[in-house]
Amino acid sequence: MTKKIRDTDYLAISARVKAMETGLLSRERMEQILDARTDEEAVKILQECGYPELNASDPEAMDAALSAVREATLADLTGGAPDPRYIDIFKLKYDYHNIKAILKAQAMDTSPDRMLMDMGRVEAKVLKEAVQAGRLDELPESLAAAAAEARETLDATRDPQLSDIVLDRWCYREMAGVAEETGSAFLAGYVRSQIDAANLRSLIRTLRMGKSADFLKTVLLEGGDVEPGSILAVGTAGGSGLTELYGPTPLQAAAEAGAEALRGGSLTEFEKRCDDAVGDYLSGAQFVPFGEAPLLGYLAARETEYTNIRILLMGRGAGLSAGVIRSRLRTGYV
Repeated sequence: MTKKIRDTDYLAISARVKAMETGLLSRERMEQILDARTDEEAVKILQECGYPELNASDPEAMDAALSAVREATLADLTGGAPDPRYIDIFKLKYDYHNIKAILKAQAMDTSPDRMLMDMGRVEAKVLKEAVQAGRLDELPESLAAAAAEARETLDATRDPQLSDIVLDRWCYREMAGVAEETGSAFLAGYVRSQIDAANLRSLIRTLRMGKSADFLKTVLLEGGDVEPGSILAVGTAGGSGLTELYGPTPLQAAAEAGAEALRGGSLTEFEKRCDDAVGDYLSGAQFVPFGEAPLLGYLAARETEYTNIRILLMGRGAGLSAGVIRSRLRTGYV
């Protein structure tokens, strides 16, 4: 009986998501925003697509408005999701971001409020009070353990980068744990693709900054499809073998852009290619008629859309050409 109800729930949410996909910004709409004569006209096009008025001259207000849209979307789908953890997977990274901001602010004796993002599982204000007061037992278990280890690392080393590494490791570990608990092969693949992209980023950044292989070893994450040992070997060799290692993987184009970045090329293009590789994995959800994949794919597509809106409006505000802005847009669903 339980299995039958679960299947019914999947049918309902899958059908609803398929309908909602028609509201995603199409490439044609983004081109209209790029070609708009004024910023006001660009914002009006977004309003026609259901977005509130967005002002690129006030990035904080724009981000707050996009966050509100994001929260409304998550809330709208929470009730129909067969498992709430499919929604939580898109929230937990903000909990870890907030802990980073809180710990750094404490170390500098400043307020973290401007850096906090109220988009996680735990309300930002509640999280701040718990971390600052040392009441970590009020937080989810994994988050509490992560905050404790990150604080110990920061107190011992006074190096916020090392503290961030601790939190990143806990974040991806928790994401992998959520995927395993749900039993979703699609979600597990999504997490692995993110870990692979994160490790490739770490490799390129480490080499660009001239840091040691020992440092790279501390930042590489377990759980991806590309083994950390193989990545470390490429790092030790100064990047030699990079494209060969990633050639058979979905990160081939990103690795090629990374190799170019090591020769002085654009890091922006490299970052875009990493995001696109994860997006390509998720785009496969469009062709899955039933199950959790359409829900996860749609939520990820919305995340990409928010990123693209910010790139579009901030790029226009900075006076960048349509060609430059276009080259920075992440690959979306439509």
